[in-house]
Amino acid sequence: MKTKNSYKYFFNCFVLTIPILIWNIVLTDKLPKTTKPEIVLQNISPFIIYGENISRAVVFAMMVFMPIQISKTIQKQGLLIFVFGTLLYFASWLVLIYYPHSLWSKSVFGVLSPAYTPIIWLIGIGLIGDSFYFKLPYKRWVFISLSIVFLVFHNIHTNKIYF
Repeated sequence: MKTKNSYKYFFNCFVLTIPILIWNIVLTDKLPKTTKPEIVLQNISPFIIYGENISRAVVFAMMVFMPIQISKTIQKQGLLIFVFGTLLYFASWLVLIYYPHSLWSKSVFGVLSPAYTPIIWLIGIGLIGDSFYFKLPYKRWVFISLSIVFLVFHNIHTNKIYF
């Protein structure tokens, strides 16, 4: 009985990011050279690197403690936004990989697209979640605000690499 009850903890919002994380792991090497670790960490201030990594860790940790519940209208809308955002995120990578010499892939908007499109799927996750596994009250605006903080650091980092 206790084992069945503990399975509920496996169905958290972090599970939604597994395809995205696999995508990143499998395809990172196929992105343009400006995304390689030796370039990504070059001449970036520790403030940006720590801010990005700490805020990313907080956002992803919050997802682990948010059960997936798709019962309310806002959660269904959140799931649609998440799916749309994930597909847009994947498309932003594919253009950079398959059309690296296009105007889009050489523009700041194209290069930054994998850095700014996650806001859509993160908002989707923020709308899907409506509680934590523990007694702390869940506020969508907190999760979405922390996601924005993470993406501000992430986009500053990516922007510095581009320029």
